[in-house]
Amino acid sequence: MASTLIKNALIVNEGQVQESDLRITDKRIEKIGSSITATNTDHVIEANGHWLIPGMIDDQVHFREPGLTQKGSIATESRAAVAGGITSFMEMPNVNPSTTTMSAINHKREIAAKHSSANYAFYLGATEENLEDIKSLDPKIVCGVKVFMGASTGNLLVENTNALESIFSECPVLIATHCESGPVIAKNREKLNKPDLEVTIHDHPVIRDDEACYASSSYAVDLAKRFGSQLHVLHITTEKELSLFEPGNIQGKSITAEACVHHLWFSQDDYQQQGNFIKCNPAIKSEQDRKALLAAVNSNRIDIIATDHAPHTLEEKQQPYVKAPAGLPLVQHALPTLIDHVNNKVFSIEQVVEKVCHNPAIRYQVAERGFIREGYFADLVLVNPNQKTFVSHENSLYKCGWTPFNGVEFTSEISATWVNGELVFKDGEVANKPSIGMQLDFDRA
Repeated sequence: MASTLIKNALIVNEGQVQESDLRITDKRIEKIGSSITATNTDHVIEANGHWLIPGMIDDQVHFREPGLTQKGSIATESRAAVAGGITSFMEMPNVNPSTTTMSAINHKREIAAKHSSANYAFYLGATEENLEDIKSLDPKIVCGVKVFMGASTGNLLVENTNALESIFSECPVLIATHCESGPVIAKNREKLNKPDLEVTIHDHPVIRDDEACYASSSYAVDLAKRFGSQLHVLHITTEKELSLFEPGNIQGKSITAEACVHHLWFSQDDYQQQGNFIKCNPAIKSEQDRKALLAAVNSNRIDIIATDHAPHTLEEKQQPYVKAPAGLPLVQHALPTLIDHVNNKVFSIEQVVEKVCHNPAIRYQVAERGFIREGYFADLVLVNPNQKTFVSHENSLYKCGWTPFNGVEFTSEISATWVNGELVFKDGEVANKPSIGMQLDFDRA
């Protein structure tokens, strides 16, 4: 069995930062302690007092496979993910065809088993007709059920009251929702009173405003309380919505909230420079909303931080506003944005690890990952908090070939990433180990 010894790391785990060594044997963390000897060790990595954290578990990505692989694929986007310190991802159902059956889930699992550099799981998409598929899903395999409560197209849009009540009352796993009210969005668009050719990116947060978000998220929270559902509301973007969620430790919560890295980084002031490159749904909103989200991370109203990584081609994004699709690539640079918040004294590194590693593992009941513990899988990231990283379109690894952080110099560096004990990224290079990722297991009855 291959072994690796990481020496002199500052291990960030479960609210503490401790200097220690760590030995990996085969796929797992064998030992954590001071002065571990290198006897019979295949590889020794000197951490030089840098942070060693659990791998980020990103519970919201769109890797575009099958059917949309001109934008990205499980192979390309998982490589970008491990370069950014993300060792596990949960992928959304709005591909082609949509992932609305266990057969479709299993097809994705087969692709990932051959091509993924990171660990993986997939959501089952809810429709207004697939309640039986939802009720019969395998809770050991399916990370959750995704419900688009507005802001989607085709059969993944669920707005019918009876269908929503049936899903919330009978879903056997966590329900993850995209909350924007279609009727409110339509009304806002009508009030704008502009022809399509005159609508610009600056109108995006007006059309998809806080009322559109609150109307839908408050409805989801009401349904969850009525039916005793396990609800996770994705990508909260407004100060107004935060009142719907309780502060405090994630343990024991049945209703949780999430923020995404781009909503913590950008505000609508950035539309002037970024244009459609930061067009996403829900929309990036005001600086006041952004600051409220940052405060909600600190107060634990926001339980999890994720990416909502959603690449589109450069040609698509360069179209006029009404034709440009919503979404941006994020997995390679998500963790560096959060380390910048740490270096700017907005968060602590312990908080970041809690929100991107521990809490996703707790909320989704991910088995043996998300923490640095002896016996757990060795999903690990070495972070140099003082080495700057310059980002450009050219050095991004996304298949789409562009990044919204073009020209940004982050204050930290992802130095190395291990997935299941294998060194998959080091010093700017992704190893050619496309099948190292494993299916995430969920510790559910």
